[in-house]
Amino acid sequence: MAIDRSSAGDPARSLELLWRVPADAPRRGPQQRLDIDTVLAVATGLADTDGLEAVTMRRVAQQLKVAPMTLYTYVPGKAELLDLMLDAAYARMPRADTSGRPWRDRLTAVADENKALFEAHPWAAAVSTSRPPLGPGMMAKYEHELTALDGLGLDDVEMDAALTYLLTFVQAHARSAAEARAARQDSAMDEEQWWAANAPLLEKVLDPRAYPTAARVGTAAGTAHGAAYSPEHAWEFGLGRVLDGLAALVDSRTGTTGTTGTEPR
Repeated sequence: MAIDRSSAGDPARSLELLWRVPADAPRRGPQQRLDIDTVLAVATGLADTDGLEAVTMRRVAQQLKVAPMTLYTYVPGKAELLDLMLDAAYARMPRADTSGRPWRDRLTAVADENKALFEAHPWAAAVSTSRPPLGPGMMAKYEHELTALDGLGLDDVEMDAALTYLLTFVQAHARSAAEARAARQDSAMDEEQWWAANAPLLEKVLDPRAYPTAARVGTAAGTAHGAAYSPEHAWEFGLGRVLDGLAALVDSRTGTTGTTGTEPR
């Protein structure tokens, strides 16, 4: 299955564009009337509205009212454009000052900031960043987020792994929440309406005696959430368990209880 991923183009050219490294040789030809930031704003707007598949060099050029070949004088292709879009989104993220607060509060703030990023730019959650765009936005984000784990007795590799563990949960949640939104839009029904429409058939074909545990638990969850899946409950429950898991690691390094008011800061 094809997926979008960062750093899929020319890494050297991406890094030059990310850090705005001037070209070695002066450019010949007409004066450029656009700039990279304008191109990024249009491409990001398309992705936010219509999804990443809508971001093609031709479509961006049309929005900018330039010929497609003109756009290539600013960015080599969609792969490099995606790197720039991600890094610009990272650079715009609000970053709360949580210094002096307990580590669970700090990591919760990091999770909330990334959740807000994916809500503003749903396409970003679908991009694989196993090779991240190492631009100024990415580096500022990484530096900020690591401070939430500094001073907890973790070594550098553990700090990086703990942050990855947290952000992987946030990204997975964002993808599931986006899928739930898409299902509501595609069916033109909310969860309650969908279950009301399908419940009569399920009652005919589903024998609860054959699946007693599934029937009991599914009914309890559906009643509690009004749906088979609640993004809000999944977020609260999942984030709590992620932090509990990290608390076990922190406790093993510090000998303190990470869930109490005496936790390390």
